[in-house]
Amino acid sequence: MERRIDVIRREATKLFLRQGYAKTQISHIAEAASVSVGTIYHDFVGKKEILHYILKCTIEPQFAEREIKRPITDELFADLDEEIIATLSASQNSFSSRLQDDDYTFEEMVSDAFDLLSKYAAGCLFIERNQYEFKTLAGYYNQSREQFFKTMEKYLRGFIQRGQVRQVADVALMTTLIVELLTWWTMDRKYIPYTENDISDQMAKAVCLDNLIAAYQLG
Repeated sequence: MERRIDVIRREATKLFLRQGYAKTQISHIAEAASVSVGTIYHDFVGKKEILHYILKCTIEPQFAEREIKRPITDELFADLDEEIIATLSASQNSFSSRLQDDDYTFEEMVSDAFDLLSKYAAGCLFIERNQYEFKTLAGYYNQSREQFFKTMEKYLRGFIQRGQVRQVADVALMTTLIVELLTWWTMDRKYIPYTENDISDQMAKAVCLDNLIAAYQLG
């Protein structure tokens, strides 16, 4: 049986992403989670603590399994911004680590990119859509996203040079298309209202790989 705190986290995530953090009230979360407002306050001191709990669980999934004294306060998340920035930095370094590896394939790169975007989907979408409220995180996230594009483009140029991927008219536009496609299937598919469905991450990844390999990979 799903724990109440997990239901609250799931429904609050959807609301924060769909209607924005500022417009979401505790009463909205309570209604979506089918609990009372008082129950929400039994688990969390306030809306900010719910948000920080969501972001913490995004970058550290095992945190969701911890037994935490209720109500959850912001003392648990004193260094959260720094943890998020460090996670984004480490993820970018990991993704770019095989740029000089001639044995790395286009299929492996697409698979790794999908996994990376899927892993941090909720946190990335939240920062993107609430940039005015969280300017420090937004500034670093935008830099990290730009670096991700540049890394992806470098990979694609290398694959073309080695004859793994077909020639295209504009590699930068090809990069944009691939990143936007992966972003939709890893992020928007899960959290945008009109796209909500029961497609699993495994199936979504298979669809992306199948179509991108057919479109670009040679041999």
